[in-house]
Amino acid sequence: MNIKISKNVEFGYDKPPVIIAEISSNHGGSKEKFLKLIDQAYDNGADLVKIQTYEPEDITFNSDLKPFIIKNGLWKGKNLWNLYKKACTPYSWHEDAFKLAKKRNKILFSTPFSNRALIFLKSFSPKIFKISSFEITDLYLVKMIAKTRKPIILSTGVSTAKEINEAMKIIYKFHKKIILLHCVSSYPTSLSDANINRVNFLKKEFNKHLIGLSDHTRGLTSSLSATALGVVAIEKHVKLNNNSITEDSEFSIPLKDLRVLKEETKNI
Repeated sequence: MNIKISKNVEFGYDKPPVIIAEISSNHGGSKEKFLKLIDQAYDNGADLVKIQTYEPEDITFNSDLKPFIIKNGLWKGKNLWNLYKKACTPYSWHEDAFKLAKKRNKILFSTPFSNRALIFLKSFSPKIFKISSFEITDLYLVKMIAKTRKPIILSTGVSTAKEINEAMKIIYKFHKKIILLHCVSSYPTSLSDANINRVNFLKKEFNKHLIGLSDHTRGLTSSLSATALGVVAIEKHVKLNNNSITEDSEFSIPLKDLRVLKEETKNI
């Protein structure tokens, strides 16, 4: 049942959870900071580092109509196009990021948000892909990612068991190397909404697959709780330090806490 990604990275219930550091928009528009985050995430315990591959046109339309204005939450009142333009990792940065990971003999991977993004990303031959919670119903994209026959991390926020099954049926046509992540798509997620017990539901409902956690809470409580329940992966958004202010900093942990997470999950 284990899924081995490299000599040093393997997902399985007989091992401590794989720690995934998500860079997302925490580069704050600086390529130098982007590369520094990747480099230092490896130094602070990340087994894998993940980025996001999209530009605004991959996700939304440049429109000021009501459906394209965020109604509530952390980004309330912001235009989707402008938010994604500010938060995205430009395609032009990817080559240096993958070169850095290769130089470090580490694994960098990404979440493509469109087929255009996937085609671009495939040129770097990543060893694994992630499908975002919000793309789980984009069955064409799911199919195109599955066709690479690389392992897939599938996040399950805002999705029903039926929607998860529909995506998995498509992936099954090509392989069964799937890791499902419990995820609450609320930014940040309050501890009262973290619903960590859903890990047990996913382990029972999808017992032929490995289960992990994508954690958007501010601290480590949810991640450590999930470790005690038995998860194969924990994904956390990371920032350089507590002085970092970006679109995602409210639900990201400083790199020093990533090291604590790595050590404590091993202890548990």
